Amino acid sequence: METTETTKTAAAMETLKNVECGRTVRVAKIGGGGALKRRIMDMGITKGVDVFVRKVAPLGDPMEVTVRGYELSLRKEDAESIIVEPV
Repeated sequence: METTETTKTAAAMETLKNVECGRTVRVAKIGGGGALKRRIMDMGITKGVDVFVRKVAPLGDPMEVTVRGYELSLRKEDAESIIVEPV
C-alpha cells in the first residue's frame, strides 16, 4: 500500500527534467537505482538542496544547473529521477 501512495505522490510532483530555465527549485527526493542515486548524490545533489536551472541545450539534452555554487551538466535521463518542489 505504501508503494501506491508513494507513486501517486511522486507523480504529482515535478521532476528536474521539466523545470524551465531561470527557475530555482528544491530537491524533494532522488529516485533511481543504487548506482544512479549514488552518482547524483556524489555530484552534490541531495535532498533539501536548492538547484537553479541555468540553461538547456538546443536539442534539450543536457541541461546546465547551479548546485551549491558550482555549475553542473546533467543528462535529461538523470534529471528525470530527481523530484523537486518550488522554493
